Amino acid sequence: MHTNGNGVPEDDKEAVKWWRKAAAQADSIAQFSLGFAYYWGEGVPEDYIQAYAWLNISAANGSSLSKEWKAKVAEEMTKEQIAEAQDLSREMVEANPKLLFD
Repeated sequence: MHTNGNGVPEDDKEAVKWWRKAAAQADSIAQFSLGFAYYWGEGVPEDYIQAYAWLNISAANGSSLSKEWKAKVAEEMTKEQIAEAQDLSREMVEANPKLLFD
């Protein structure tokens, strides 16, 4: 809703806040949305490592769209950045196992 102003003022930062809450409960759409937000720098600073990490988690939860976008983001990253993003996604899941479906 906050992303496009549906019934509320458009506010990318507020949208990110709600996506984080949903993403923490293994919502792959919210996880994809966070990855997309980091990729484009909407509501958060542009950060390909964060983008890849969220897309990686969303892809692990079955999102085919996240798999596609993860590959696109990877094309703009170095091998070292991809490795860092993969490590980050593992660390995120270790810190909150609820990011993934059981």
